[in-house]
Amino acid sequence: MAKESVKKRKVSGYILMTLLLVLMTATSGDDTRINRDEARKAFVYLNQVRENPQKYYKELGYSKNIRVSDKSLRWNDTLAVVAEAKAYDMAKRDYFSHVDPEGFGINHYISLRGYKLNNDWLKNKSDNYFESLAAGSRDGEDAIRQLIIDEDDAKGGYRHRIHLLGLDEWSSSLTDIGIGFAVRPDSEYQTYICVIIAKHDW
Repeated sequence: MAKESVKKRKVSGYILMTLLLVLMTATSGDDTRINRDEARKAFVYLNQVRENPQKYYKELGYSKNIRVSDKSLRWNDTLAVVAEAKAYDMAKRDYFSHVDPEGFGINHYISLRGYKLNNDWLKNKSDNYFESLAAGSRDGEDAIRQLIIDEDDAKGGYRHRIHLLGLDEWSSSLTDIGIGFAVRPDSEYQTYICVIIAKHDW
């Protein structure tokens, strides 16, 4: 019964991902769009911050002595597809959450697209070990600034900052990145970014 339930979840998740990818390529009468230029700018800016954190500490509100991971993040096309689908979905359906309306988290969608994850990271369909989200940003660089400053999560321990800058053992072990930036002018936030920084199970 448990295996059948997992299979049904995978099939429904696959169908949803396929529909999202189809919707993303449709243009007729749709004002939701993906902006890959802004996603790339976000990627470049984040790596610049990681390479020279002392240059940005005043602008981004962290300590000058912060121990940022010195690993450059590698662009991963699979993660980028998943990040685009998530950003597009939030813009299209006008929500902002790590869990989509069907209850799926990003671990599920990463695995669904063939990015190999440890089975322990897939136990709950809502699991998210790899995603940071921002909304209402002017552009890709502004979204990264928003996530690193992480004002909304100050009480929670700056989880987005830790994720993006690799500030703990887990986050510093993550090496691959994909970013999706979606725009929908008539939605609540108008812009949505999904940053996935992950690693394969090995």
